[in-house]
Amino acid sequence: MRAHLSRSQYRAEAFRAKLSTFRTDDGGAIAVVAAIVFPVLIGAMGLGAEAGYWYLAQRKLQHAADVSAHAAAIRKRAGDDQSGIAAAALHVAQASGFSSEAGTIQVSTPPTSHAYSGDRSSIEVVLTQVQPLLFSSLFLSDPVNIHARAVAKLDMVSQACILALSPSAPGAVTVAGSTVVTLNGCDVASNSNASDSLKMQGGGHLTTDCISTVGGAVTTSDLTLQTCDAVREQAPVTMDPYADVSEPAISGTCYKPDSYSTGSALLTPTYQSHPSGLPTLRFCAGLKVTGGSITFNPGLYIIEGEFAVSAGTTLVGSGVTFYMAKGASLKLNGGAQINLDAPAEGPFAGILFFGARDSTVASHQVNGASGSAFNGAIYFPGSGIEYSGRAGSTGGCTQIIGKTVTFTGNSEVQSDCQATGTRPIVTSQSVKLVE
Repeated sequence: MRAHLSRSQYRAEAFRAKLSTFRTDDGGAIAVVAAIVFPVLIGAMGLGAEAGYWYLAQRKLQHAADVSAHAAAIRKRAGDDQSGIAAAALHVAQASGFSSEAGTIQVSTPPTSHAYSGDRSSIEVVLTQVQPLLFSSLFLSDPVNIHARAVAKLDMVSQACILALSPSAPGAVTVAGSTVVTLNGCDVASNSNASDSLKMQGGGHLTTDCISTVGGAVTTSDLTLQTCDAVREQAPVTMDPYADVSEPAISGTCYKPDSYSTGSALLTPTYQSHPSGLPTLRFCAGLKVTGGSITFNPGLYIIEGEFAVSAGTTLVGSGVTFYMAKGASLKLNGGAQINLDAPAEGPFAGILFFGARDSTVASHQVNGASGSAFNGAIYFPGSGIEYSGRAGSTGGCTQIIGKTVTFTGNSEVQSDCQATGTRPIVTSQSVKLVE
C-alpha cells in the first residue's frame, strides 16, 4: 500500500530529483571549466612565447657581444688607442643588431671583472638591452634588462727585441756596414710604411727568427731567418709595449760631481719625495765618465744634458733606470765595458734607458766593448738609436726600441728576451674569445 506524501514532502522529493539530474548532466560544467581554464592556458602560452623571445634576444645580444669583443681585439692588435677600440666595438655590435638607443655598451681594456680582470692583452665588452613587456606586463611593472658579456684575448705567437716606431721613415731599421746582428729567439719589427721600412746594405749580416714590416723590406743574401720563410711585409703595426708608462717628473736636487775620470765611484740615489716613489739621483748638467769605474746603485737616474762615456771606462749597475730628459743625449762610446740591468719591478720595470717622447735629440749612440750587457729595454720613442761597436748582450734580455734603429760598425747583439720586468714586443698575435 502506497504511502501518501504531504505537499511539503512532495516538493522536497522533487527538488532532490532535479538536483540529482543536474549533477549527472556535465554539459554546463564543461563550459564553466573552459571559461576558467582557457584564459589561463592562453596566458601561459603567451608568457612561454615571450620568454622564448627573451631567450632569442639574449642569444642575439650575446652574439653581438662576441663579435664586438673580437673586433675590438683586432683593433687593439693593430695599435689603436682606447677610443678607436671602443668605436670598432660599437660599430660591429650595431651591425649585429644591437641598438645603442635601447641599450648600453661598455668596452674595457683591460677587463674589470672575472678571470681576466687586469689582463692588458684582453678586452671586455658588456652589452645591456631593454626588452619591452608584452603578456608579462600583466605581472611585471618594469621592463626586462638582458645582458651579454664577452672577453677576447690576444695570444702572443712571436715577439721582437728590435722595434722601430716611426710610421714613415725610410730605413727605419737599417743594417749596414760590416754589422753582424744575431738575435736569439726574437724578431725584428718596423712600423714604417716606407717601401724600405727595413733596409740591409753593404756587408751587414742579420740573423733573426722573423721580420715584420708595415711597409716593405730591402734585404740581401746576408739575411738569415730562423723560423719564417720570408719577411712579413705589409704586416700589422707592432704595439709599443711601454706606451702607457708615464715619464718621470724632473725634480730633485742637482747632484755633484757630474764628471769622473779616474778611480772608482759609487752613485747612490736617495729618497727625495719623487712622485715615482723611487730613490732618485738628478744630474742637471749631464754626466760624463772619461775614465775609471762607476757603480750605480738601484734607483732612477735623471739626466739633463749629455750622458757621455768614453772608451776604457767601466759602468756597472743593477735595478737602474736612466731617464734622458727632452734635450739630453746618450753617447756610450766603443771600448767601454758596460753591464747594466733594469729593475724587475716598479713603475719603470724592464726599462734601462728611457728617452723623452718629445726629445729634440735626433739620435743616441749605444756602443760598448765585446761582452757588454744591457739587460732591459733601451727605449727612445722620440729619437733614433745607433747601436754599434760590438755592443752586445751575453745573456738575459736586450730590447731596442726607438723611433729608428740603425746597426753599424760590426755590432753584435745576442738577445734572449725572457728577463723578468721587460714587456714582450708582440709581433704576431692570435685573437680568441675566452669568456
